Amino acid sequence: MSNTVLTVSPPPHVRGNESISNLMYGVIIALIPAIAVSLFYFGIGALIVMSVSVVSCLLFEFVITKYLLKREPTILDGSAIITGLLLAFNVPSNLPVYIIIIGALVAIGVGKMTFGGLGNNIFNPALVGRVFLFISFPAQMSSWPKPIKARTDYTDAVTGATPLGEIQEGVDSGKAVPDIMKGIPDNMDLFLGNTGGSAGEIAAVALLIGFVYMLWRGIISWHIPVITIGSVFALTGILWLADPTQFANPVFHILTGGLMLGAIFMATDYASSPMTIKGMIVYSIGIGIFTVIIRVFGSYPEGVSFAILIMNGVVPLLDTYFKPKRFGHKKK
Repeated sequence: MSNTVLTVSPPPHVRGNESISNLMYGVIIALIPAIAVSLFYFGIGALIVMSVSVVSCLLFEFVITKYLLKREPTILDGSAIITGLLLAFNVPSNLPVYIIIIGALVAIGVGKMTFGGLGNNIFNPALVGRVFLFISFPAQMSSWPKPIKARTDYTDAVTGATPLGEIQEGVDSGKAVPDIMKGIPDNMDLFLGNTGGSAGEIAAVALLIGFVYMLWRGIISWHIPVITIGSVFALTGILWLADPTQFANPVFHILTGGLMLGAIFMATDYASSPMTIKGMIVYSIGIGIFTVIIRVFGSYPEGVSFAILIMNGVVPLLDTYFKPKRFGHKKK
């Protein structure tokens, strides 16, 4: 019998003829509809933020890989581009350039390369950068541009609260949710993206197109996005039925904030999500629960980023507990 030792590398693992770069560029293709919508609504601001974020992520990954880790640069595999795009999608489209660069450095340097690079990171790199910026630059990270199709000075955008922020501010001031909703874009506007917020959290239709494409390509499975969104729908639906004057309806919660972006493109990150179906179910429900707790009962109107990072930290436990039986293992 052969004594050959097989070494299993960290995820992402590739099956069949697909390669890491093919999968990564597949995700980038899936993001194209959201990129187009963000450019349509936020104009040059979205273009500047995305360009600076992507270029910075590529540059930092190249420098860290080549000069600190002393390895062959991996910037052509597409993962740094995805991190740059997702980081840009999670920040305001009028964010100053220097803050974007800092976020890219933290996302790549701390969130990804500190753990050894692609496949070794336990947290989603873009969310690490986003949360760092939110804690470090709360004023700039809370200034959300209103959708304007064309703008020449992106730093001089008209800003305001996001729909979730307006609901929270109104409830805190004693107003009933149905009255607050009268001044908020309706569900169709939210679905099409005609609302304030970050470039990636608007236009659910664009994100759903990307989701369908990734399912068709087999890049991701349906479990994490559907169960995450379904959990938020169920929990917010219970709260809404219990007291519709204090809680927004579940459709509103699905179409606002970064729920769809997070559930489809960030919670499904290969390296930081569970490997088994059972693990994915627990992971997704956990994201939904933490999202609703933070949104509804916390002081911050959005909770998806924090919820995903919390559950990213639980993934090693889920993979250990729901570890599949070894091939050939006999059931007792």
